[in-house]
Amino acid sequence: MTIAYHEATLDNGLTICAEVDPTAASAAIGFFVKAGSRDETPAEMGTSHFLEHMMFKGTDARTAEQVDNDFDNIGAVHNAFTTSEMTAFYAHTLPEHLAAAEDVLSDIMRPSLREADFNDEKSVILEEIAMYDDQPFWVLYERSLEAYYQNHPLSHRVLGTNDTITNLTAAQMRAYFEHRYSADNTVVALAGNLDFDAMVERIRSHCAHWPRTDAVRAYPAFNTTPNEFTIELDNVNLHYQLYIIPAPPMDDDRRHAAALLAQILGDAEGSRLYWALVDTGLAEEAQAQYEPHDGFGETFVYTSCDPAQADAVESVVRTALSDLVDSLTEDDALRMRSKVLTAATLHSERPSGRMNRLGRTMTYLGTYRSLEDELRMLDAVTLDDLREVAAAFPLTPVVTGRLTPA
Repeated sequence: MTIAYHEATLDNGLTICAEVDPTAASAAIGFFVKAGSRDETPAEMGTSHFLEHMMFKGTDARTAEQVDNDFDNIGAVHNAFTTSEMTAFYAHTLPEHLAAAEDVLSDIMRPSLREADFNDEKSVILEEIAMYDDQPFWVLYERSLEAYYQNHPLSHRVLGTNDTITNLTAAQMRAYFEHRYSADNTVVALAGNLDFDAMVERIRSHCAHWPRTDAVRAYPAFNTTPNEFTIELDNVNLHYQLYIIPAPPMDDDRRHAAALLAQILGDAEGSRLYWALVDTGLAEEAQAQYEPHDGFGETFVYTSCDPAQADAVESVVRTALSDLVDSLTEDDALRMRSKVLTAATLHSERPSGRMNRLGRTMTYLGTYRSLEDELRMLDAVTLDDLREVAAAFPLTPVVTGRLTPA
């Protein structure tokens, strides 16, 4: 695979980067904004996600229907997402339609944000919040993050709350947009079969007038405080448990070892928790996942089971955590390295996967790291690396959350 990296920065600070592959049969483009729920004030909670919806409601040049039609006319696979740390808008299409996809994306990045659209979409957001409130894992996950991060903005809910969305005004949204959706707070990532210089000129023609605002992210410190809680609900039949453990941040090279350690502990198949809980029938689900953030990181351990088995499942999880380091073998490291490397490689075979990884990496780190370099770092993780990351970030839950039938 012959892939060349290119990067350019416009005078207003907009970063454009690409992994160009002339042999690819498709191409992808995404606009990544360093704006998520952690960048909102408590009163603005949910604004980033609300804005994601509003970007598709029309611009000075297109109605909402025309936005959909223009994507459909070129057969583009397009979507958007919002996390606690970024919001992204992207499209995957045939190479000959990449310019048209860029035209639509760069246009919707400057939406009209009409008051009537804002009021209509507010009810949609409230319905989405209600939908997630019916999902036990999501309820437990949000409450656990609040218990872990407390007053830190990483505790903010991506969707917001009924109160914050109900009270949010269009004027507040516009002010947030004007500050955060600036050229110097945005990365345009491309991948696949494309002419980089030509795409830079297209993007320049559409985005060079975007303002620079010097938007910065706040990094308040916080100290983890052990916390346990239980939520009782009438509409659930299973018992759910969620544990949060500190882990390396995104810019820490130990993240590769942390990711492998979490996989050994709680991969969906063939992990310690799988064999001890799922294979034995004690639990319906038992998984662990490492989540790196900008400045922080966590490992989540999640189980669901019959309420009658709750104590037994929790005992098994805590034993697995305390025994994991001493039980590690070279075979564990080799097996999970192979599995993670395979998954990352398969994901990268499509330009959309490459574009997404590139956009996330540049938004988080501000510097290019090739997939090949990341894979080499993963493949170099040793048994000692696993032990060292566990020593630096002990596998002791800081937060233990439970959700159970009332």
